[in-house]
Amino acid sequence: MAQPSAPYTERTPRVVAARGLLRRRDRERAGRFLAEGPQAVREALGCGAVRELFVTERAAARHPELLGPPGVRVSLITERAAARLSETASPQGIVAVCAALTRPAADALRGTRLVAVLAGVADPGNAGTVIRVADAAGADAVLFTGDTVDPYNGKCVRASTGSLFHLPVGMEPDPRLAVAACRQAGLQVLAADATTGRDLDEVLDAGTLRAPTAWLFGNESHGLDRDLLALADHAVAVPLHGHAESLNLAAAAAVCLYASARAHRRPSSPEPIT
Repeated sequence: MAQPSAPYTERTPRVVAARGLLRRRDRERAGRFLAEGPQAVREALGCGAVRELFVTERAAARHPELLGPPGVRVSLITERAAARLSETASPQGIVAVCAALTRPAADALRGTRLVAVLAGVADPGNAGTVIRVADAAGADAVLFTGDTVDPYNGKCVRASTGSLFHLPVGMEPDPRLAVAACRQAGLQVLAADATTGRDLDEVLDAGTLRAPTAWLFGNESHGLDRDLLALADHAVAVPLHGHAESLNLAAAAAVCLYASARAHRRPSSPEPIT
């Protein structure tokens, strides 16, 4: 591991510059973001996103397998510097500076059959969890559109638990253009909406979910804008069979995406169970 004669401190210019990536405007200007912790760093290294790695002596001893990637600068830092690069109460002592991975919608949607579209999602934890759920369900991409949280917000990166590095993440500022891009990619557009539309069980039983699908998920408080909802092929509500008032965004996204994943994997003429 190449390192300076003494660990970098919180005042070292490279650490100061990396700390700036905790701010969205600096991330957008630099085209870089931070990923903290061994799991996130491991996944970032696996997809070639890491440009620099900061690590404390303690973290280096715990995770020597992460310290020798070719072409990646590895710098030893103090515990205090690690704390300055962290947004968590218990810094893990290993932080990667990563290249931004987002791409235009058309590129992210190429060849897809199942996509999650986040439109106006405000909470970074929810956004990161939807990325994780999409990855787990076998979705092909996640698309951010409208006034949605930055996918490189630290809480979003942590909530994705490495899934941010597993599947394409597209960006399209205009929600109408995002829907158009989905249609151009051959996807039907289904809007998850609890207040209107068809029941998810109904569309699943009708075979609607067998088609390549983009699921629209809206803001946690007010859902999808009416104008955007009108652009969808169908609005679909997750049924509530018990007494719960509603599901949160990430839970609803999991139900919808897994319903599509099941439909895509179900044989067209299933064998009878004997």
